[in-house]
Amino acid sequence: MELKNVFIDAEKSLGNITFAGAGRESQQRINGGRHAVISRTYSLYSDVQRADNVEVIIPGKAGVKHFEYEEPVVLVNPRVEIEGYAINNKGYVNYKIYADDIISVDELEDAGVK
Repeated sequence: MELKNVFIDAEKSLGNITFAGAGRESQQRINGGRHAVISRTYSLYSDVQRADNVEVIIPGKAGVKHFEYEEPVVLVNPRVEIEGYAINNKGYVNYKIYADDIISVDELEDAGVK
């Protein structure tokens, strides 16, 4: 079973999030073999989701993100895809978090939005 684009209240679901590091890039060949970045994955720390780092996937068009380690950040339009699967008659869930962009809290406050 799969649920796509479940919009979340990031403040309640993730709490305060900080930048933990850059992850992988997904590329695709377009127009005669030229490579284009279609998405980037970043690791974040959450004060609510403490079991593991939170990984968020943003579109390649958002550009490369450069933040200081543990700098407070905000997700723009976060959503989750949820996929359930079974192994040996036990149920498991895989969550993927997507967002349109990641911006620093300072950048958000400079724009006058809270």
